[in-house]
Amino acid sequence: MKTYIYKIIWIIGCIMLTISCGNKHTHDHQDDTHFHEEDDMVELSKEQQEMIGLVTGKAEEKEISEIIKVRGMLDVPPQNLISISTPMGGFVKNTELLQGMKIRKGQVIAVMQHPDYIQIQQDYLESKTQLEYLRSEYERQQSLANDKVSSQKLLQQAKTQFESVEIKEAALRTKLQLLGINTDNLNIHNIQKNINIVSPISGYVTVVNVNIGMYVNPTDVMFKIVDTEHLHAELTVFEKDISKIKINQRIWFTLANETKERTGTVHLIGREIDTDRTVRVHCHLDKEDIDLLPGMYLKAYIETDPKKVISVSDEAVVEFEGDWFIFLTTNHPHKFKMIKVNKGLSDNGSTAIESDALSDTHTEIVIKGAYDLLAKKKNSEEGGGHAH
Repeated sequence: MKTYIYKIIWIIGCIMLTISCGNKHTHDHQDDTHFHEEDDMVELSKEQQEMIGLVTGKAEEKEISEIIKVRGMLDVPPQNLISISTPMGGFVKNTELLQGMKIRKGQVIAVMQHPDYIQIQQDYLESKTQLEYLRSEYERQQSLANDKVSSQKLLQQAKTQFESVEIKEAALRTKLQLLGINTDNLNIHNIQKNINIVSPISGYVTVVNVNIGMYVNPTDVMFKIVDTEHLHAELTVFEKDISKIKINQRIWFTLANETKERTGTVHLIGREIDTDRTVRVHCHLDKEDIDLLPGMYLKAYIETDPKKVISVSDEAVVEFEGDWFIFLTTNHPHKFKMIKVNKGLSDNGSTAIESDALSDTHTEIVIKGAYDLLAKKKNSEEGGGHAH
């Protein structure tokens, strides 16, 4: 009886196994007959293409510029950043300068006072008076010597004394001119006890190192003034990119914590490589801006000279496992071929590509919907190579 029951169970099991295998075979057959995809092919039905808005087109030959990202800072030429000192030591009698103040060329920025200023004017006036007497004496000795009345020795002495005082008078006059004192109008009645320090340029005060009553040496920097009208961008370009930089190339930049873009052009390219393997590039700004100051850090972009390349829209190029691909149309209206390309420059919505499959611009490619095709391919691979 038990043997009979075991036989019945075994027969039922075989029947169930046969039915299961039959169903699996039928299912596999149905999957295989749906469609097959090669490794580089992706298939979409007409309805699926319409759903994702798939659009095809052709690659174009166009000029694209490379954009080089660099950093730098705002600076001014040496002649536009002035350190103000006094030509002779003295006490600060008056100054009203504050950091950030705007001043004009020739404006009095400090009044200095010292007894030496009076002494040098006194010495000059005495030398000037003495020089007038010695000039007359020298001319008289010349006349006497010509008439054989006076000796050459006396003439030589008169000449030496005259020239010695002449040199002294000229040196004192030059010193007074450095102090800003007009020697043409200087006389015993208008000797000055103060001298004025004036600004040699128009600009903004950046440093104030003095206060009223302070003694200042000639070597001390009293003020610093910058003329921001000639502000420029000093960029730092890596050695590997410097060969791409040319005079008059366009740049645009933004300051730290700002989104406003400012523009300029490359004006000078350095001829020395720094220890960090970078080269300085000097750029002029297209528009002056009084809000800009020397020393401000910036992030800049340099647009290199355009090159003719085969390009497609940015949407047509997709990344997959570290490489770049595009999709080509095929003779089959529902199949698209995925090919690897070398991605180049990008500019204004176009990306340069290189591939043997794109030797010309007549090949139809997917210009919209490439990401959907890539997603379809990923899903197919995850599903074991079949579309679902």
